[in-house]
Amino acid sequence: MIRLEKHVPLENQHRFYNLGISPDLFGGWLLIREYGRVGSPGRLLTDWFETQDARQAALTKRLLSKQKKGYKQREC
Repeated sequence: MIRLEKHVPLENQHRFYNLGISPDLFGGWLLIREYGRVGSPGRLLTDWFETQDARQAALTKRLLSKQKKGYKQREC
């Protein structure tokens, strides 16, 4: 699980974005995303991928996108 957080006190922004991976029962892979305001349960989404390479590419793309927007990696 990768946890990203973004804190901008002047704009009252305190957000988190979690990324996780998991195999599914049919031989594919799931990219699990949870995001929202720090302290809230957040919204949960899953994306299905046939191959581990496709899943890794999507994970890397999301991670870089969030880092460009100011999210910093935190310990889980």
